[in-house]
Amino acid sequence: MEGEYYKTKASVEEYIRMAEGFDGGKLIEQLKAFLPEGSRLLEIGSGPGTDWNILKEVYDVIGSDNSVEFLKHLQKENPEGEFLELDAITLATEKTFNGVYANKVLHHLNDEELKQSVERQAAILSSNGVVCFSFWKGEDSEVFNGLFVNYQNEETLKEAFGKYFDILLLKSYQEFDPDDSLLLIAKKR
Repeated sequence: MEGEYYKTKASVEEYIRMAEGFDGGKLIEQLKAFLPEGSRLLEIGSGPGTDWNILKEVYDVIGSDNSVEFLKHLQKENPEGEFLELDAITLATEKTFNGVYANKVLHHLNDEELKQSVERQAAILSSNGVVCFSFWKGEDSEVFNGLFVNYQNEETLKEAFGKYFDILLLKSYQEFDPDDSLLLIAKKR
């Protein structure tokens, strides 16, 4: 069933196994050039917690996920951590942050949902707050393994973020195949 993949214990366990050995360490290294150490950071879609554990070494990071099963896993594995149940569109929290980070999460939003998320990110960021996101690069969208994937390119990301953010870095990189991914780092206007 579309959109239900991350909702069951079995699918979360399967995803954790599939994602083993993958992390956003290289993305986080690039973020460090734009967001000072110790900054308060929200991670959207913490999933297995791999990137959260890297981020916590540098930032005052609060993790989040829309999957109760992932939240149970995160809290069990990281009892000292703070994790919020949030969806990436509404980001329904009163907390404010210096930065927002997500590694291959926002591609699950359609174009309109992404614009809503970007507007909400701007609202929860302090002045000059920074966002750092990765996306699958391409055109159109598809349902892949029961999950909606909305591919992005430089132009679609400029359109989605341009109203609220100045883009500091937007470049292609390789996750599996050459230039299959995009890294966006931007600062709130």
